[in-house]
Amino acid sequence: MTLSVALNGAQQEAVEHLDGPMLVLAGAGSGKTRVLTVRVARLLDVHGVDPRHVLAVTFTNKAAGEMRGRVGTLLGREPDGLWIGTFHAICARLLRREAPHLGFTQAFTIYDAEDAEALVRRVVEDLGLPPKLYGARMVAHEISGAKNAMIGPEAYATDARDPYHANVARVYAAAVAALRRANAMDFDDLLLHPLRLFEEHPERLAAYRDRLRFLLVDEYQDTNRAQYLFLRALAGGEGNLFVVGDDDQSIYGWRGADLRNILEFQRDFPAARLVRLEENYRSTRPILEAANSVISANRGRLGKTLWTQRPGGEPITVVRASDDRDEAEWLVREFVTRARDGRQVFAEMAVLMRTNAQTRAFEEELRRQAVPYRVVGAVSFYERREVKDLLAYLRLVGNPDDDEAFRRAVAVPRRGIGETSLVALAKAAGPWGWSLARTAAAANRIPDLRPKARESFEQFAAFLAALAADVRTLQPAEALRAVIARIGFEAHLLEEDETGPERLENVAELLNAAAAWSEELGAVVDDEAGTPVERFLQQTALATPADASPEDGGVTLLTLHAAKGLEFPVVAIAGFEEGLMPLSRADTPEGVEEERRLCYVGMTRAKDKLFLCHATARRRGGDIRGAFPSRFLQDVPPSLVEERVTRPSWSVAREIPRRPIRRMAPLALVVEHDEPAEVNDDAPRYVKGERVRHRRFGAGTITAVAGRGRDLKVAVQFDDEAVGEKQLLAAYAALEREWE
Repeated sequence: MTLSVALNGAQQEAVEHLDGPMLVLAGAGSGKTRVLTVRVARLLDVHGVDPRHVLAVTFTNKAAGEMRGRVGTLLGREPDGLWIGTFHAICARLLRREAPHLGFTQAFTIYDAEDAEALVRRVVEDLGLPPKLYGARMVAHEISGAKNAMIGPEAYATDARDPYHANVARVYAAAVAALRRANAMDFDDLLLHPLRLFEEHPERLAAYRDRLRFLLVDEYQDTNRAQYLFLRALAGGEGNLFVVGDDDQSIYGWRGADLRNILEFQRDFPAARLVRLEENYRSTRPILEAANSVISANRGRLGKTLWTQRPGGEPITVVRASDDRDEAEWLVREFVTRARDGRQVFAEMAVLMRTNAQTRAFEEELRRQAVPYRVVGAVSFYERREVKDLLAYLRLVGNPDDDEAFRRAVAVPRRGIGETSLVALAKAAGPWGWSLARTAAAANRIPDLRPKARESFEQFAAFLAALAADVRTLQPAEALRAVIARIGFEAHLLEEDETGPERLENVAELLNAAAAWSEELGAVVDDEAGTPVERFLQQTALATPADASPEDGGVTLLTLHAAKGLEFPVVAIAGFEEGLMPLSRADTPEGVEEERRLCYVGMTRAKDKLFLCHATARRRGGDIRGAFPSRFLQDVPPSLVEERVTRPSWSVAREIPRRPIRRMAPLALVVEHDEPAEVNDDAPRYVKGERVRHRRFGAGTITAVAGRGRDLKVAVQFDDEAVGEKQLLAAYAALEREWE
């Protein structure tokens, strides 16, 4: 049987390669999956290789299943005996056979991340280390990083640079011993133990080299040190190691991926052949030329240039919005227009963002315009854990009888109150007919509680009462700031795990939402009952539907990392600004290069149309701050670009040319929360009759001024009759003085 599959010249060269190492440098959309599957099928069908001698490694179980299915389709039969799966699946399969050589039984248990954290937590307690400083998730993450870098407990202890890491080394060593006593392995051990097997039992390595004679690896640029050593051990010096990857799409350095594995492949395997897959079957010429220009600025790359035979293509639209809400409004309107015109359906459109926190403005705008959507790789903004934790405190401020909010708030941050104590509290509250908060205040009357738990409950109840008294009448953003400061939420998130910085960005975005609510709705509202906090909570509750399912066919919201491997006819990258793209934390040359690769990944997700959007101001932590276009935008050739400068939704004209923009001086400066308004010289000053401009409502005249500091209110008669007069809180309105 002869396989009949259409391939281009470079693909054919890769597929027909038989013996020796090969690196296939496969650009985005260049057909790497086809190359891998056809090569496997060709080995089995044309060269008569026994499927048991072939190992194919993928990075997801889904990809492994799809590859096996495609190979079977090409062959017309199941490839029985073929080893195909993720690194962890392949290693687990190997270890089930070889466990006795390593002191385990074949029935060993595999600990998932939660199991591993629980083990670390117990070890920390057994060693008498302070749990607040040695949080289980953070320590488990530190140990995982050491394992992936092939650093054992002894070497980690030797390299410890301070008392904290010296104690982590103690936890590491004790956890390794505990795993062995439990006949268990964690996910990292699944990669490490085969290497130990090969080192301690070279005869077993020889057996596997004889068994697995052809190795194929997908997404090679994402391999870590342990995975590289596993492949090198099996391949030997010049074995049949066939790797496919793209150094320009290496975006997982933060979780251990080592770009050197692909960059130095030909050094490690001198006889290796190199094939570049550069013909792109996905994107239009303008998109590819822009992506090529951006990524070419990186120094750490092997180099390739994507091209396509597709004719034509829309120019790249660079959108300059006034702020993040305006950015969302403009893009959603554009999506609605394209759907109405029949150019694309909503399911063919996607908004890519650097951080999860950016989805909030888009979720709200998509709901407002009744556009279906789904969030990929993240829960809906208001369903995120840290957001729900903070809102639970606000719920208790308004309604101390909210038992569900109490259960959530009492656990964040941890106060030494466990589930057993909560059960005892609820058991006492039932006969009394009291809420949990009220019962907590009388915890000394509950004999089933330990003295420490009684004290913790009473202190928490007193804290809630004081918090409610202090913040009940504040604007939501101010109330949230008070909660964050009083419970030490920032430190809690940073100590919890490595996702702390990203969760803090979600907290900042919650402050943005609260500040935006205050600007338009939180001023004087006489016809609506409830405090500002209560009304804000009502809005968040009503605006939190379940995420649309994939089959709903809506606009896709996802991070740039989550977009890897996907494609859409229409792609918009939002927040194309310094601080987001590249992220402000990427403050090293290597970090910036990885951010540039992430940008490249995002751009090459687009098939037909690409939008790059940036704002001149963006809310950060509830305050409005200036923003600047990403440095990566400078690398996009101007000939490929059409520019749009938007006006907010109050304007009849949705877009205006770039040059005739009238400049305005910023007026409202927001003071810090802990700075007394009475002594703040930077507070905004207004006078009756002054002309100002609001980014949503347009130009207007100040008709009245009242209050001081953060309580300063201004009444503005806007020129647009449909808007009329608005009363605004100056700290949140971000008014600009109008001048020529």
